[in-house]
Amino acid sequence: MTTHPNPLELLAPARNAEIGIEAIRHGADAVYIGGPAFGARHDAGNSVAEIERLVRYAQRFHARIFITLNTILRDDELEGARRMAWQVYEAGADALIVQDMGLLQLDLPPIQLHASTQTDIRTPEKAKFLADAGFSQIVLARELSLPEINAIQAKVGAGETANGVANPAPILEFFIHGALCVAFSGQCYISHAHTGRSANRGECSQACRLPYKLEDKQGRIVAFDKHLLSMKDNDQSANLRALADAGIRSFKIEGRLKDMAYVKNATAHYRQLLDRIFEAAPQYSRASSGRSSHTFMPRPEKSFNRGATDYFVNGRQPDIGAFDTPSFAGEASGTVTRIGPDWFEVDSVEEFANGDGISYLSRGRKLAGLRINVAKRVAEGQRLYPNEMPDDPEGFKPGVEILRNRDQAFERLLEKPSAERRIQVSLELGETADGFALRLEDEDGIEATVSVAHAKELAKDPQRALVGCGESLGKLGATDFKAGEIRLVLSEPWFLPAAVINALRRDAVEKLVTARAAARPRLPRAAPVEPPVDYPDKELSYLGNVLNSAARAFYRRHGVDLIADAYEADTTPGEVSLMITKHCLRYSHSLCPKEAKGWVTGVNAEPMTLVNGKEKLTLRFDCKKCEMHVVGRIRKGRQISITPVAH
Repeated sequence: MTTHPNPLELLAPARNAEIGIEAIRHGADAVYIGGPAFGARHDAGNSVAEIERLVRYAQRFHARIFITLNTILRDDELEGARRMAWQVYEAGADALIVQDMGLLQLDLPPIQLHASTQTDIRTPEKAKFLADAGFSQIVLARELSLPEINAIQAKVGAGETANGVANPAPILEFFIHGALCVAFSGQCYISHAHTGRSANRGECSQACRLPYKLEDKQGRIVAFDKHLLSMKDNDQSANLRALADAGIRSFKIEGRLKDMAYVKNATAHYRQLLDRIFEAAPQYSRASSGRSSHTFMPRPEKSFNRGATDYFVNGRQPDIGAFDTPSFAGEASGTVTRIGPDWFEVDSVEEFANGDGISYLSRGRKLAGLRINVAKRVAEGQRLYPNEMPDDPEGFKPGVEILRNRDQAFERLLEKPSAERRIQVSLELGETADGFALRLEDEDGIEATVSVAHAKELAKDPQRALVGCGESLGKLGATDFKAGEIRLVLSEPWFLPAAVINALRRDAVEKLVTARAAARPRLPRAAPVEPPVDYPDKELSYLGNVLNSAARAFYRRHGVDLIADAYEADTTPGEVSLMITKHCLRYSHSLCPKEAKGWVTGVNAEPMTLVNGKEKLTLRFDCKKCEMHVVGRIRKGRQISITPVAH
């Protein structure tokens, strides 16, 4: 089997098996999906039978299936998590994505382990520790820059020998598309504090998408009724090659709760971009088999997003927030020119259609939306008849920009079959002593040969016979294969009936499928280094997310002396950092003392305060680390359920 240098993996999300199948069909090399429980998206679970169905499809293309088991667990959940790990392993899953280190203390199957983004991997030391602990793939923090990624790659790039076995260097994984959590992943407790629903247990209430008022120390209003913790969506389209050169090998699309159209669109978009990298940079290669062809032009801006940012990959940027709205506003599509009793006209190069969705920012920059019942061409442009005219004469008037957040024609394209994926094979028909043999070799170098005993008779029309033979061999139809080179290695232009050629081809394809399955071994589990390496710190606060006795034992085994309970145990008293973020509201409002060079006074003094109704959150700024802390306490009246944690 052919080996490829530096494979780049496109990793797509799936809410269910059907979406996962379409992700692979549209070009994903791997899919991550929730199992029956314990995934960090509470409403995206799947049965073991559905996992097995997805695995069977993925295996045809040597694609991989990763299962999210990435919540922190109570002691009474550990056995259920262990059983689930075995069930998905037996269903053929390739890896578990893990946050809770207690799982490494259990009798897990020999399945590869990936460190979830929830493990908060921001430093080379943390990355190296997780690699030495037995993780084969690690999901880096979204907030990292290219130099920081490069530093992590330099630290882990050599791999390690564990117990006499050489572990390869861990694969570095990075989010390239989709929603951004404003907090460092795994370091957000505001949902648990306010509602009892923990983000670390898959039940985030998304307090970051709420509107807030920002006040300075004197109570002066800096921003009013804005979604100040809401980020634009991640889009690394322009940075893929730079990320690969920095060491990223798995390119991850966010969205396990997203719909089929989003996954198709985003997967096809990044598949095409990565394929262009392979053409320009032969040091990189595909991570699975087959080529996807799409019946549509991918347009990620047409699927749900809050605007685009490449976040901190190229350093701190001034415009990363979606402060006006956390909803999908859509793409700018023109301006209103005239308004009638039940219609309005727009000046736009876009062609609108019945069923399109339109949005605009009304008074107070609040997002409002319309559905277009009828779209007509008129002399002045396009006349749109909505389901209901806006009752907002000050906010909706000539000159207002409109955005399209549902392109009906594009959505209809994605409702239909919109991609095919085929593995290229070469076919060679040759002779045997008593008949003929057909050999297939696929793009991975996997071969299959079948033969048939058949009399050798000269064709009456040699040229026609040879052409017909080649055409029949190339009819791979509904299989996973498409014909590349077809060679006829014959001493004479023999006559072969079409039925014989078809039978040879069918048998050869069946044998090749079997050979491909045999050539796809399970991903190896990395062995932890022995004796256990020390964790980078000797103490763990509530930020260590230790909720069970097994996790406590893991960290003790790795040299941690003091281990606090996870915040979810409800034993952390008083005000604490409920959210730690690289996003800084002083910077966003031109109040950063580093940037202002001394001219800003008064208003930049901490603490600042976020206000939502009666809820007040204190903002503190760690300028040395360039981080913002959102500080608060467990809300009064919130139901507290104490989780026993063994000490």
